[in-house]
Amino acid sequence: MPLASERTPMKIAVAGGTGTVGAHVVDALRTRGHEPVVLARSTGIDLLDGADLAAALDGVEVVIDASGTSARSAAESIAFFSRTTTTLLAAETAAGIRHHVALSIVSMERSPNPYYAGKLAQEALIEQSPVPWTILRATQFHELAKQMFATAKVGPLRVAPRMRTQPIAAREVGEHLVTLALAPPSGRATELAGPRIEELADMVRAYARAIGSRAWIPRVSLPGDTAHALRDGSLLPEGAAILGEQTFSEWLAEVAPRS
Repeated sequence: MPLASERTPMKIAVAGGTGTVGAHVVDALRTRGHEPVVLARSTGIDLLDGADLAAALDGVEVVIDASGTSARSAAESIAFFSRTTTTLLAAETAAGIRHHVALSIVSMERSPNPYYAGKLAQEALIEQSPVPWTILRATQFHELAKQMFATAKVGPLRVAPRMRTQPIAAREVGEHLVTLALAPPSGRATELAGPRIEELADMVRAYARAIGSRAWIPRVSLPGDTAHALRDGSLLPEGAAILGEQTFSEWLAEVAPRS
């Protein structure tokens, strides 16, 4: 049941409020009449050291954490998420924040991905915190196709990694995080996934064609246990999940003209 705050404007802080999902969280909050407080380096807030964090949380009732890192190793990812989450939760405790909402990843314990190691550490810290919490695990985003097209390269050749995924629009994830933030803390929320299973290689190729690229983009099976978990569907939801509405092809038709 939504709280009275669904109707009463309030201040809600968004960690990572300039990122892929965080920017949509900020937009959704404004659309619903709430005041977002963006916690990001670009706004003068560094979650690694907590400078000015207490002042930023003045008057804030709920915090949504959609932050991320470009760390490439498990040690770096664990260090980042452990430090930022500890800093954020300590400040929230001192400020009397009544609800902490965090974005996480579906089935990530089934993959040895270095990034996921940090997210698992983050979840553990949240669960041990005195701040009432909700964790939303979501699948990969439609935007992953754009990211892979830009970064998956072998020399001058672009490649399309094999992966079974059930992608969802980042916008829908951001909107769902706001819905959870405006409701009472619920612990582990029902997972969120896209409307259908896709092959990442097909998504990357479709994105390339949609933006006018006619480059040959071969499918590749990346080596290692992490890549195997991507190919065999380990990151798909295991049980019941809330499904988004926008398909990848619909998302592509919407964003490709702007890319």
